[in-house]
Amino acid sequence: MSYPEITYPKEKALELKDFRDMDYYTVNEYHLPIELMMENAGLQLANFISKLANKNQIIKIGVGNGNNGGGGLVAARRLAAWGYQVYIDQFVEITKDLPSIQLKRALKFGASLNNVLNPDVWVDAYLGFSQRLPLDKILTAKIKEANMNNAIKVSLDIPTGYLGDQSTIYFEANHIVSLAAPKKILFDLPKNVDLYVADLGIPDKVYQLFSTEILPFNKGNILKLKR
Repeated sequence: MSYPEITYPKEKALELKDFRDMDYYTVNEYHLPIELMMENAGLQLANFISKLANKNQIIKIGVGNGNNGGGGLVAARRLAAWGYQVYIDQFVEITKDLPSIQLKRALKFGASLNNVLNPDVWVDAYLGFSQRLPLDKILTAKIKEANMNNAIKVSLDIPTGYLGDQSTIYFEANHIVSLAAPKKILFDLPKNVDLYVADLGIPDKVYQLFSTEILPFNKGNILKLKR
């Protein structure tokens, strides 16, 4: 699995609050709808996973009721459409409009809600950058189960349960696909965790406005960060 590598200074990475502001600014000022951002995130995640797994392997995608879960469901739909075996693991009922639509689409395309205990790839799209701690008991149990599993583990954007404190229970990903820009807290994770950043279609002017480095997505839609 090979991606263009870039050196990115930690001091230029965004705090979660700044990324949240950047995200909202792009939606409001550039009329880039959340559903399109979700579609972009899910497609990038699906492309990433397709390089980790073959079609004989089991992919488990954990989702919640937020936008990160919606991105995971887009990835589930894309992968199922490409012939992969995809199982959706939801820890809460999906009730919000966009994730609900994405769930229906994913199931229509062939993803399954049946639980699997030993996947080959376990994807964490349970919670996103707006998560709050502590995690509830159900999700904590799922994260503990994942961490004991031998599956390749991938987090979309921010590992569930991790907000900078490694002493808490969090999804111990092998690979993290950060969306749009690197987040500062990810640089403190162990060096054996591979960090990537995926293009969401945010224009260069927004990166400049938020005083972070413009990413060379012309080299590839997913870039690997050197640490």
